[in-house]
Amino acid sequence: MRAVGFDVIGGPEVLKPVDLPAPVPGPGQLLVRVAYAGVNHDEMRHRLGDFGTPRRTTVPGFEVSGEVAAVGPGVTGLAVGEQVAAYLPDGGGYAEYALAPADFAFPLDGISLRDGGGAGLTLTAAYGILAGAARLTAGDTVLIHAAAGGIGSAAAQIARALGAAAVYGTVGSPAKAEYAKRFGYDAVHPRDAFAEAVREVDVVLDPIGGPTRLASLPLLAPFGRLALYGEAARHPDLTLPLLPLWQNNRSLVGYHIADLARRAPTAVRSHALAALSLLASGAIRLDVTSELPLDRAADAHEVLAAGRGTGKVLLRVA
Repeated sequence: MRAVGFDVIGGPEVLKPVDLPAPVPGPGQLLVRVAYAGVNHDEMRHRLGDFGTPRRTTVPGFEVSGEVAAVGPGVTGLAVGEQVAAYLPDGGGYAEYALAPADFAFPLDGISLRDGGGAGLTLTAAYGILAGAARLTAGDTVLIHAAAGGIGSAAAQIARALGAAAVYGTVGSPAKAEYAKRFGYDAVHPRDAFAEAVREVDVVLDPIGGPTRLASLPLLAPFGRLALYGEAARHPDLTLPLLPLWQNNRSLVGYHIADLARRAPTAVRSHALAALSLLASGAIRLDVTSELPLDRAADAHEVLAAGRGTGKVLLRVA
């Protein structure tokens, strides 16, 4: 089968087209004939060695859409030929065929394969960060960093669907601000000036880290939650005193879908199905801004690494 993989860590140039045997589904797994593979920051971390040094050719890709090509022993509820979106905790999505745990494969009833290409991880994570980690409730006010990205643009819509009273965003450029405004933000601010522009909020979503994270803490209202779900800027970890958290009634919460998939897979499935229901109903949309052929995966990584990405970037496989 055609695939794109890497056998050394490094920049986007280490991603190379390869020919590999198609995998065979084992117990509890299914084989997906991939139509689209989502491109995410976690795949860049994979390529940079954050998940370890590859011992063989490694195929990245944590979310796909396509048709079920085969099912392994013990799999029920999904049939060959059915269209699904899938989260792939072990990667493998940049390929013609990918193995998915049956628990993380979701029927695309009323949803196109193209939209499904960003549902397995992007929409699932956006919903999980808000409803699971941040415990968003109706009437909350929300600040979303990286407002123009795949998760940011989805999270703004999901927050509204869950009853948020106001949703604000931050971005790194004026062009991204114009793009983000189409997703229902009340205001979108430059990332280097948001602390002066935003008053107290109940929830902050932060995939950036570093100074952005520090500047977000004082904005939390009583019982406010700062939800961390990435380190896109790759700053060194922060050392934070704990006393100001309890003295000011503030909380730090984390979201990591890979850990959740290992320890609470039913939560991942619940979040995915809820997000897909919103997508199917038209309450939210997934904005695919770039669609590249599989063999141009390195170009897709370059776009994200340079901070030029908006919305959802997909690789077209089938």
